[in-house]
Amino acid sequence: MSDQSNPYARGGGGYAQNVNYGSAPAQAPRPAAPQAPAAPAGELIKDTTTATFAADVIQESRRQPVLVDFWAPWCGPCRQLTPALEKTVRAAGGRVKLVKMNIDDHPAVAGQLGIQSIPAVIAFKNGQPVDGFMGAIPESQIRDFIAKVAGKDDGAAHVAEALAGAQQARAAGDLQGAADLYSAVLEQTPDSVEALAGMAELMFETGNADAARHLLDQAPEGKKDAAPLAAVRAKIALAEQAAAIGDPLALERRLLADPKDHEARFDLAMIQNAKGMRMEAADNLLAIVKADRTWREDGARAQLLKFFEAWGPTDEITLAARRKLSAVLFS
Repeated sequence: MSDQSNPYARGGGGYAQNVNYGSAPAQAPRPAAPQAPAAPAGELIKDTTTATFAADVIQESRRQPVLVDFWAPWCGPCRQLTPALEKTVRAAGGRVKLVKMNIDDHPAVAGQLGIQSIPAVIAFKNGQPVDGFMGAIPESQIRDFIAKVAGKDDGAAHVAEALAGAQQARAAGDLQGAADLYSAVLEQTPDSVEALAGMAELMFETGNADAARHLLDQAPEGKKDAAPLAAVRAKIALAEQAAAIGDPLALERRLLADPKDHEARFDLAMIQNAKGMRMEAADNLLAIVKADRTWREDGARAQLLKFFEAWGPTDEITLAARRKLSAVLFS
């Protein structure tokens, strides 16, 4: 888009120009209905309406900068910009929020701001529009724009926030959001073992064990044996072992017939772990440890320790099972 067709242009090139709205800043329209509460602090991306714009953007921008993405379903460049915009906002780790407004459904705000073409992104701070850009731009320029309106980030804090956001996204079932955050971290910090491990684990959990192993192999020398990477390798190895064991129902029948069938209990624990039934798996191994420490030369305890490595030292199930193991060993 040329500067002549960009109402925000002030001469010169570049990805963003200062927004010039005349002698007085544009005012948000009065809501036609009672205002909705502002987005929760953890909600980085949301849609807004004419009625909720004041709460979602004006009020929220007094806490941190808010980017407003004006778009429409028929707009091809909008479909190009929005994924990159969402990914970059997530990677910013809460330094900015993104609010999206469909101008077909809600044209009033765009009209008051003088928007003539979409996609258009306007940054609000302290209740006022302060900057903006138009058109689909690459992620690198979006990052520069965010740095301009939100200030340069502390690299270490940024990475920590992005990794925490990825964990939250995974817990919420947003695997693509988590992958975007891990990818963003790796673009900036290619040797981050936490991001490498997180991305590899996502690949494995979505059925691509080969890609996960390949990514783990990309770890820098000196970090290949780091605990987060070792945990993912252990998880892959355990799943492959479990896949070769057989039918869990047959193992359960064997245990019903003979509760002292440690071989069946051990194999069942392997399958349960692979299926995410981690506490059940731990309990079965603990039962073997309690009944016979000599079985397979304390093999049940050794396998339980491998589970702990795969689950992570601070995992809730790891901690609970460790307490149970201590009680068995020292009772």
